[in-house]
Order: sequence, then C-alpha cells, then structure tokens
Amino acid sequence: MNSPYQAQDSMSLWWLANPLAPQRIGTLSLQDQRRKVALSYDPAWIDSPCGFALSEDLPLHAGLQVPVERDTAMGAVDDARPDQWGERVIRLIERPVRLSLLEYLYFAGDDRFGALGVSLQANAYVPATTAAMPTFDGLVDMHQAVQHVMAGEAINEQQRRLLQPGVSMGGARPKSLMQMDGASWVVKFSVGGELDSPLIEHASMVLARRCGIQAADTRALPLPQGHAVAVKRFDRESDKRLHVLSAHVALRAAGEAMGYPELAQLIRRLGHPDQVRAQQQELFRRMVFNILIDNTDDHEKNHVLVRGVDGFHALSPAFDVLPAVQGLGYQQMRVGAQGHEASIANALSEARAFGLSDAIARQTVSEIARQVAQWKAVFQSLRVRDADIDLLAQYLDGAHLSELRRLAL
Repeated sequence: MNSPYQAQDSMSLWWLANPLAPQRIGTLSLQDQRRKVALSYDPAWIDSPCGFALSEDLPLHAGLQVPVERDTAMGAVDDARPDQWGERVIRLIERPVRLSLLEYLYFAGDDRFGALGVSLQANAYVPATTAAMPTFDGLVDMHQAVQHVMAGEAINEQQRRLLQPGVSMGGARPKSLMQMDGASWVVKFSVGGELDSPLIEHASMVLARRCGIQAADTRALPLPQGHAVAVKRFDRESDKRLHVLSAHVALRAAGEAMGYPELAQLIRRLGHPDQVRAQQQELFRRMVFNILIDNTDDHEKNHVLVRGVDGFHALSPAFDVLPAVQGLGYQQMRVGAQGHEASIANALSEARAFGLSDAIARQTVSEIARQVAQWKAVFQSLRVRDADIDLLAQYLDGAHLSELRRLAL
C-alpha cells in the first residue's frame, strides 16, 4: 500500500522523450506564498548534449527562474499541468492534503501531455501512481464515471481507474485516455445540452481536412445516448514522447500578444527554415476556417507547437475545432488590423505576416469558403442529427457567415 502523500514545496522535473531512460531536468519549487512554481535547471542538464531551454523564457542557465504571474508555473512547465477537468478529477479522486500548483503538477501522473514528468524523489523518476490506460471495452463505464463526476457524486475504484489516466490533458470538457489500435487517444465527452457536440467535433475535423488543413485523426464513438469523440494524440510517436508548447506559453515566452499573426511570425523564428512557409500558410488556413465555421473558442491553448528531434518546432495537427454556436463575431486570438473581429477583410489585412501575397491569400480564402459551404452535406453524411444541423444552420448559414462566404467567393 502506498504511503499517504505528504505536502512538500519542491519536486524534481524530468525529461521523458525516452521514458525508459528519464533524465533529470532540475528542481521545481513553490515561490511567492506558494502561488508560483519556479524551475532551477540541474547542472547536468545544462551541460548535457541533450539539454535545451524548455521555452524561450527558461534560458539554459543556473539559478532560480520564477514566473511573473501568480498561479502559473514557469515557462513550458505550465503546459505540463492539468486544466479545469483534470483539476476537478484530482480534487475528487486524490483529495491531497494541499492543492497548490505543485500538487496538480504531481498528480497529473506519468502520461501527461508532452514529454515532462514530475517526481517526489530528487534522484529518481517516481511519478504519482495512476491506473493503466483503459481500452475501448471500458467506454460506457468511463462515460458513467464522467457523469458521476459532473454531478459531484462519489465514484468507485473501477471508475477511478477509468478516469485517472486522463487528468493531465488540457481543457474544461470531461475526458480520459484510451488505448486503441496500439495508439493513445484522448476521449472527450459531452457536458450535456441539446447538441451531440462530440459527433459535431468529429464532423468539423473531417470538414477541416477537406479544406486542406492538417487535422488530428478523430473517431466518433457511439454511446447509449449520443457520442464521445476520440482524438489521436500527437505528442506521442510510437514509444517516444514529444515536447510541446502551447501557443499561450510560446507567445508569452516571446513577449508577444496572443494573436494569429504573432504566432505566424514566431513560427518563422522557431520552425525549420524549409518548412516555415508551409507552416505559416497552414496557420492562415486554420484561422480562416475557424472564422467561417463560427469556432470562436480558438484560444491560444488550442494551438500547439511540437519540438522535433532537430530542435525546430512545427504546428501540431489541428484539434478542438467545432462551431461555438454563439455567433459572437469575434475570435479568441487577434486576427488582423481590426483586432479580434471575425471577418474576411480582417483575415486578409495582415496576410503578409503569414508569408502570403494578397492574391494567394484571397485564393486560399475562396477555397476554404467553397468547402465550408458544403458543411451540411458533410455533417449529414456522418449522421449528425437533423435537429443539431438545424441549430447549427442558424449560425453557419445565418446572415453573418453567409455574407462572409459570399465575400470570400
């Protein structure tokens, strides 16, 4: 039986690109009345041929590096902690004696997003104990466990094992991890309401691929009522783990505003020179697609850079893409000269920041608009319910987005 967790103000951070040979990166510690998590690199990591700065605001040198803002971890470490759903499950399942950011980082466990790991021990990687990743056979039971958590009800040990592996993944929606076809997938569930959101997300990703966007592989998983959606993890390559930076962390580290043009310019600096142009055009496509399908939840944590073995970064496949069904007319990230305004004119206003001429940018917008105009046929082919299509049509075929498509064509 494991000993009860004892609160402590420092833990060790590990590099798990090869989980069979973890390397110590340094020490995490609580600072500023335990409201910040700082990092100090280990000298061996600094001197190692494999050592690198985890993010631009974590330069590879000795000394304590403390975040400016409270309630955050330093640099790329912030991406290794769970988001709202994971924190909720940790509070319910683990019930630790204290819940600082350091506890959330620790109880995220071994299979967190990216290639970082947290250990209580200074000289060995010993993560928090988590259950084995479930398989497809556990889907219905997993969904029932999610419903119990959403209702604030107690869960049993079997349900605990089904939910625990997924606490490290970001976002507010209920989710867990699942093993399918020898790969790891994130399985997301609906939070209730009239829409079958998981199936709509799957259909939106299919539509994104038709628009020439590199979208993550998804599967719609039927449930007794509605669906779950499985998204194949892009931070895993066989048995290797990949280092990831959310656009939130990467742009903050660079001192840039949270915007699409700013991210396009950051790609120019962090990406492989031979891939920068294609990567910038990919980001432009995603921005325009989000505008045209009313995906106004396109915040900076829904864009990720993946670090390759060569040290260069590239956009991850697109994920968390679906209509917000709000018709707000504004994107979460800055679009162009008119700020966050969701318009074609605004998208085109800073096309050169994406490495595009005005003519190519307009051609790209037109291509995407033609595909998005077929959204209803795509969704129907994937058996999205008629009632859901009718509700979506109020926004996707409403006056604002219809006019945007007309202008794009």
